[in-house]
Amino acid sequence: MEAYKRVAAARAKGRPSGADFIRNVLEGFMEFHGDRRFGDDGAVIAGVGWLNDMPVTAIAIDRGKDTKDKIKRNFGSAHPEGYRKALRQMKLAEKFGRPVVCFVDTSGAYCGIGAEERGQAQAIAENLMEMMTLKVPVISILTGEGGSGGALGLAVADEVWMLENAVYSVISPEGCASILWKDASKTKEAAECLKLTAEELLRLHVVERAIREPKDSKEGFERVYARLRKDLYSAFSQGKRLSPQELTERRYQRFRRMGAFTE
Repeated sequence: MEAYKRVAAARAKGRPSGADFIRNVLEGFMEFHGDRRFGDDGAVIAGVGWLNDMPVTAIAIDRGKDTKDKIKRNFGSAHPEGYRKALRQMKLAEKFGRPVVCFVDTSGAYCGIGAEERGQAQAIAENLMEMMTLKVPVISILTGEGGSGGALGLAVADEVWMLENAVYSVISPEGCASILWKDASKTKEAAECLKLTAEELLRLHVVERAIREPKDSKEGFERVYARLRKDLYSAFSQGKRLSPQELTERRYQRFRRMGAFTE
């Protein structure tokens, strides 16, 4: 499938939301609210649930379903308080030894004046720094769009997994076309150049796993949820056997390896 068709699939109406993944992968999920600094951001869902017999902290960026829900979720564009809420839950997970799973689906962090006034860039940068040193296993899963720093703010992890039709990029194809060519008709070409598909990112070692999706939307995502439950439990069980020093060193080396190449 060509790159821009993957982008369209990642944005498709009816695609499972972050709340859907939490509800179908974890049991007994309890959501927590607020960043203890400004307020609660509806775009970010964060709390604790059970993965079989293992307590897990789950964080998801949610785009919403219908119009009312999308407005509540700010169309999946998180404010600074959303990233700070996520970080607060990650630090609690570290305190109690719980693994962390992040479900990411966002076109990017909210770029409004209020978000900038409340320190959007600082909130994302703080997440990058703190996630790199978390002393518990962390896995991030790109379930739809993974756009720019808004996605990266929840994707500094031991491993990053992608659904087959998810995309992950520093900029949207539309934004890239408007900057490089000043021509919206170049959007499909930009999508190819950005190497934003799961297949390309797996080849470039930016992500560790591409997860197959159902061919027919009528099949539903039950098999995807079941596979995630199994694979997350296995990955977290292995991660918990490592010392905090081993965990953080492996995470550091993962990012150090990116971009290395030979001619």
